[in-house]
Amino acid sequence: MSPVKIVIGSRGSRLALLQAQSVAAKLKGACPEKESEIKKIVTGGDRNRRVQLDRMDTIGVFVKELEDALLDGRIDLAVHSLKDMPTIMPEGLCLAAVTERVDPRDVLVTRGETLEKLPPGSRIGTGSLRRSIQLSRYRHDLEIQGLRGNVDTRIRKVREGELDGVILAAAALLRLGWRERITQYLPVEDFLPAVGQGAIAVEIRRNDDDLQELISGINDIPAWQCTAAERSFLSTLGGGCRAPIAALATVSGDRLSITGLAASADGEKVLRGSGEGAASSGERVGQDLAERLLALGASEFIEGARES
Repeated sequence: MSPVKIVIGSRGSRLALLQAQSVAAKLKGACPEKESEIKKIVTGGDRNRRVQLDRMDTIGVFVKELEDALLDGRIDLAVHSLKDMPTIMPEGLCLAAVTERVDPRDVLVTRGETLEKLPPGSRIGTGSLRRSIQLSRYRHDLEIQGLRGNVDTRIRKVREGELDGVILAAAALLRLGWRERITQYLPVEDFLPAVGQGAIAVEIRRNDDDLQELISGINDIPAWQCTAAERSFLSTLGGGCRAPIAALATVSGDRLSITGLAASADGEKVLRGSGEGAASSGERVGQDLAERLLALGASEFIEGARES
């Protein structure tokens, strides 16, 4: 039996709570008689805001404590940004749904200048090695600075002049209602996003069949197919938080297309490729693309990123 009141686990940031609230609203729409409450849980990534994410030893720094709460029964489901979730989950847990995806692109926030018009030497903040590498290849004359903190903290650094710009996920600003703060949507041809970027994931205990049936009603099939392909790409490559890997899949009718990238930690070597196949076989499409990049030497990049 699914619980009378569903306890939803979430990180405590404004963005995370908005995402949890959106899941709660979808559950209410699917099953009006069910009540829910949101329980805030502090994760390791929230506690440690000094170390760059690419340098942290633990994979899944924004999900582990939520998963622990699931396993010991303190919560009934966990809501995550899918890009934060490792492809391998703890025994006893499963990914139950992916809600409708928001724009997966990266965006630039500046005091008005687009990426092309920023003066040489402009200081651009990002906490992502993936973004740093793609930015350096696009504009090698910019100064890239490491960055941690929530979205409003990062934007404030631009407003107060500490940085000339920051690169963020479009989905974060759109969910916060800050569309007007976006200076430029960065083209995916040059800035492939993180795997799962823009998607919200719902994780539950694997044996909770009643809750699984309820949550299946809020699963967005195109988002599920696309992110399954991207996560399969990442899993096959064997990448983790430190590896600069990116992928984006799209669905049109019954066909799925995916573009993926793997780079060396220093950004000197980059492999990029695309694949296509049946949308219903997205995992296979992502796996096939990853295997092609591995055959071209991607495994050396990824191993180097782990050791760096």
